[in-house]
Amino acid sequence: MREKQKFLIIGSNSFSGSDFIDLLLDDEQNEVAGISRSAEKSALFLPHKNQRNANFKFYQFDLNKNLPGIIELVDSFQPHYIVNFAAQSEVAPSWDNPTQWFQTNAVAVTGLAYALKDRKFLRRYVHISSPEVYGACEGSVLESAPLNPSTPYAASKAAGDLSLFTLVKNFNFPLVMIRSTNVYGAHQQLFKIIPRTVIYIKMGKTVELHGGGAAVKSYIHVRDISIGELLAARIGSIGEIYHLSPDKGIAVRDAVQIICTKMDVDFTKATKTVGERLGQDAAYVIDSSKARKEFGWQPEISFDEGISAVVKWVEDDWEQIKGESLEYVHKP
Repeated sequence: MREKQKFLIIGSNSFSGSDFIDLLLDDEQNEVAGISRSAEKSALFLPHKNQRNANFKFYQFDLNKNLPGIIELVDSFQPHYIVNFAAQSEVAPSWDNPTQWFQTNAVAVTGLAYALKDRKFLRRYVHISSPEVYGACEGSVLESAPLNPSTPYAASKAAGDLSLFTLVKNFNFPLVMIRSTNVYGAHQQLFKIIPRTVIYIKMGKTVELHGGGAAVKSYIHVRDISIGELLAARIGSIGEIYHLSPDKGIAVRDAVQIICTKMDVDFTKATKTVGERLGQDAAYVIDSSKARKEFGWQPEISFDEGISAVVKWVEDDWEQIKGESLEYVHKP
């Protein structure tokens, strides 16, 4: 029988963190612990809560405030893999509270990694970064592209990333870094453009398109990303960055058009153009050939299939969803 593998997921309440846990629990040989600063959400946002596999335990710790408690858990659990999804991740609010973004995304990340650097049981520390550290991503953007952040969020992520690589260089810290593009899927935060569009259409509300929706995003289904992250944890090379992205980008406007068509509403009546967001980069199109070559990874879920699943989720859970807030609420 294959040995049990232990995973510690930091940011387990996040959209991507929860899907990753859901994937891990498909295999009964995986033992999983999750950490988030807030109490667990409902199964509406945490699909792993519907799993029959009992090999999951949740712990409430704040990375900014409870590092000793987290390290005590690490030493007790002795995970083979730690995957860190925790971050202040929204771009627009980072202009209002930049120091809080740097505290979580750079300072706390550095403190955690320094505390972990001598744990010999740790095979990989998988850090979830962002292509926003490159600024506008157009053409063939490789993992070696220079960092050129254009928002406080992106700058804070870049600072944290650079700090982690100092530990690789000096202590052989088992870092593997992931930069994936615009993740989406059922169970996503409701203020995100794809679920919000579906919900607004059901409510008869107008969908606002910042800058007319001209910005190009590389939407990729969360499960495709989770599979890539698991491959990176198991066979990724220490000290390497891996991009996970679809074959091509799509303008936000076109993505909303697809949703409108699928829900049988008139795009021109369902949307309106508003001003562009501060620091909005024109495109996020990055090259993921490295992960495809080294892992044999490639996205399997088409945008059309993924959108259909989001629409079905909203329809199936409408009674609960319609009572939820559709706005981002900042937590320091």
